[in-house]
Amino acid sequence: MNDLLPWFVAAPLTGGFLVPALALRFRDPRGVPFAAVALIVAAAALVGSFAFLGRSAGMYWIGDWPGADRPAVGLSLVCDGLTQTLLVTVNAIAFLALLYSWSYARRFTGGALYYCLFLIMLAGMNGVVLAGDLFNLFVFMEVAAISSYALVAFGVQRAELEASFKYAVLGSVSSLFVLLGIGLVYNLTGELNMALVAERLSGPGGNPAVWMAAGCFFMGFGLKAAMVPFHAWLPDAHPSAPAPISAMLSGVLIKAVGAYAICRITFNVLGVQSPSGQLYANVMITLGTLSMVIGVFLAVGQWDFKRLLAYHSISQMGYVLLGMGVGAAVLARGGSQAVAALAMFGGLFHLVNHAAFKSLLFLCSGAAEYGTGTRDLHHLGGLKQLMPMTSGCCRIAALSIAGVPPFNGFFSKLIIIVAVARAGYWALAALAALVGFMTLLSFIKVQRYALEGTPGEAMRQVREVPIPMRLAMACLAAACILLGVLVPLHKDRLITPAVQALADARTYVERFQPPPAIPPDTTAFSAGAQKEREP
Repeated sequence: MNDLLPWFVAAPLTGGFLVPALALRFRDPRGVPFAAVALIVAAAALVGSFAFLGRSAGMYWIGDWPGADRPAVGLSLVCDGLTQTLLVTVNAIAFLALLYSWSYARRFTGGALYYCLFLIMLAGMNGVVLAGDLFNLFVFMEVAAISSYALVAFGVQRAELEASFKYAVLGSVSSLFVLLGIGLVYNLTGELNMALVAERLSGPGGNPAVWMAAGCFFMGFGLKAAMVPFHAWLPDAHPSAPAPISAMLSGVLIKAVGAYAICRITFNVLGVQSPSGQLYANVMITLGTLSMVIGVFLAVGQWDFKRLLAYHSISQMGYVLLGMGVGAAVLARGGSQAVAALAMFGGLFHLVNHAAFKSLLFLCSGAAEYGTGTRDLHHLGGLKQLMPMTSGCCRIAALSIAGVPPFNGFFSKLIIIVAVARAGYWALAALAALVGFMTLLSFIKVQRYALEGTPGEAMRQVREVPIPMRLAMACLAAACILLGVLVPLHKDRLITPAVQALADARTYVERFQPPPAIPPDTTAFSAGAQKEREP
């Protein structure tokens, strides 16, 4: 089944380039053919990702070109528990965002370009989580990022163009840091395959070049994940983007090209059980704590609905990095494996939960703007009466992000706080609880000013959004409930394998080594040769 791995990249890319071709054939101003192609591709990717969920790890090797006394040269796609979790998350949010776009994107004249860029961004994110070598991880990251720059500016208004330009400039800086880190690693090890790099770096620690490479990775991917102090682009980019793109950016993009990359490289490449593991863990804890606290305090004072949500994305991703950092710190000092696994479980579970409730919140804010023409909380009173479906979904998402039981955000935050306390970081556990309380206060304001109250005369004609938009929001609202109350049923297939993939770094090295070199005198060179390798 591993031979299906390339299709997670190839299918969205094919669909992305098929859409402009269809635009030349069907000049449909509503964009129905383009939306249909995008939905079919996203649905196929979603079904495929669920098919891989819970399977044993696998690897697909593209190339198999013979080398001289070294492993063959080519592109490797790897699929372990962490990859499976991210594939399901990315493709589920993409499918629902495209369903929402069926009606929402009709306000734009360039429907074909919208769906083309969307599918290319999806291909890039799938490629990032599948990439088994550092350089192709960088390439796929750039594919996703460049598409997102254009999508942020898709409305071509002044604020959107300015936000996109700022996002592109800072994104280019982050890419430069990542590329510099890859260059340093290649100079040290002579390898780009992550399993081989991890094996070469597993010797005695203390090499300043490795620390410099790690610093470049933390700065580059930290900027992609909008971690404080690398967060300046996000509060402008997310409110300016169309609502489905905001859902993708906050729901999955900052995870796939940011948090996922940090975790994969820190745990499986650099190694948290190396002599420098405690240093890497402390960096993650620091970034997570700063983001968690500063993000929520910046969010409290916001009155633009989408800008408030953007700051909460920074804060909630801080929880993810805090949980992963504490797990790394416990492993680095040889502490309890159970406590480390609990902290990592909480961090990864919150990553999945954040994708659900933050995507839903952005879709709800887009529905409110679609119906009323404004995002200002001062002018959004009475949505409970005018848009009951949108209002109900918004309440569920608000309760989820605030950590109110029995919604999904409560369980992941509770696990993180308990794990952080058991690891001995009592002050950080108390701080995480305080941030949760501040998040609740922030969304009480949203409910008080946007959902409750009596609608003004100017809003009497507001009606509920079209059915595709409501259906996408309802699916995410159901996910916020089911991910919480059904934790015992899905944890062993969705979250636990991802924890094991990160905690057992040695297994990653052994499973995803490139195939051995093929002697040049017995095998002809074939650029199209492909080989599937089972670990």
